[in-house]
Amino acid sequence: MKFLRQVFESLRFAWQALRSNLLRTILSLLGVTVGIFSIIAVFTMVDSLENSIRESLSFTGSNTLFVSKWSWDYSEPNYAWWKYFRRPAPSFSEYRFLERNLENAQYIAISDGRGGQTLKHGNNSMTAGVRGITYQYNQISDLPVEKGRYFSPMEEEAARNVAVIGADIAANLFPYEEAVGNYIQIKGLRFQVIGVIERIGTGMFEIGGKPDIRCYIPYLAFSKLFHTKYSEPNISIKGYDRDEKLQELEGELMGLMRTKRGLKPYQEDNFSINRPEAIQNIVETIFSALRGAGLIIALFSLLIGGFGIANIMFVSVKERTNLIGIQKSLGAKTYFILFQFLFEAIFLSLIGGLVGIVLVWLLTFYPQETLTIELSLRNILIGLGVSSTIGLLSGIVPAWIAARMDPVLAIRSK
Repeated sequence: MKFLRQVFESLRFAWQALRSNLLRTILSLLGVTVGIFSIIAVFTMVDSLENSIRESLSFTGSNTLFVSKWSWDYSEPNYAWWKYFRRPAPSFSEYRFLERNLENAQYIAISDGRGGQTLKHGNNSMTAGVRGITYQYNQISDLPVEKGRYFSPMEEEAARNVAVIGADIAANLFPYEEAVGNYIQIKGLRFQVIGVIERIGTGMFEIGGKPDIRCYIPYLAFSKLFHTKYSEPNISIKGYDRDEKLQELEGELMGLMRTKRGLKPYQEDNFSINRPEAIQNIVETIFSALRGAGLIIALFSLLIGGFGIANIMFVSVKERTNLIGIQKSLGAKTYFILFQFLFEAIFLSLIGGLVGIVLVWLLTFYPQETLTIELSLRNILIGLGVSSTIGLLSGIVPAWIAARMDPVLAIRSK
């Protein structure tokens, strides 16, 4: 109990010392504030960017495979783009073949897109992306229809001119009337709007353009509109949730594609089976490097703050040398003096760290169109931990010098 009382007294002495030199305290913690703000701001921005990109990629789910001529593993050394360029693109007949023969797939769809297309209704027009999809596409990628409906299998098979449009297209082409049931023109052909997708917003990484300015039409209708000879569609296959089932699906898919393309056993694949995890792994690698670089840069600011606190603590020890001698002559233990100055340094650093964290928190209220900034509990704990460590390291030498002073020499000092 005596030890705890003395520790508490050390805390009180440290706090009183900070309050009695308020201006010096404020100037001392500025360096730590800048350092902690730099570190936590970097971590928060990188985490927010990574989360935004992951959310943009999450529309496919984790149990989806894509058949494409290109490999998505751009991290592979010496990416052989010239080899992928010469490959044939997946075709509609291959999609039909896989649809009939795949046993481990829940859903399968083929999709293709064209950007920069002009959509018209009356005197209104806008540029948007047009995407041709088959019926099960909405079971693989998230298409939340807010008004109207999704197109039917019969409309897909008959290549009907129907369209499901994004929220921005509906707002621009139909500002004063209901979009569902009306018509739009794409390359001179009329398409009836049967559904409007709810507003999704803009992510940091969008495949195929912004979701709110996409127009979805049946794949066969898309084939009539555009020359698909040079198209590069993707076949997407959704498997079951279990990993072993997905592995079985991948093996089955590879065998069927090789059979369909007539590849001999000694010939290598002329197609790629991709997972969204490939892009996510690249994203994780990039942002890990960004965190490391940001940490190194921010640590320089924090180092300056640590030196500032250490300097102030040496000054504080010098100013209170006489008081230290009196305390020791009255029986104060070595750890009592040590804790006074150590707690003072930690308090300085912690207050500076808290101010830096509060500044980052205020930054999260700044309105962003494409990025939601969130300060996570992990980053708050990192900030507090780093600032406490800096305070401890900055104060340990001055505190040790104070604790080891000879009381007689300390009292005689002026």
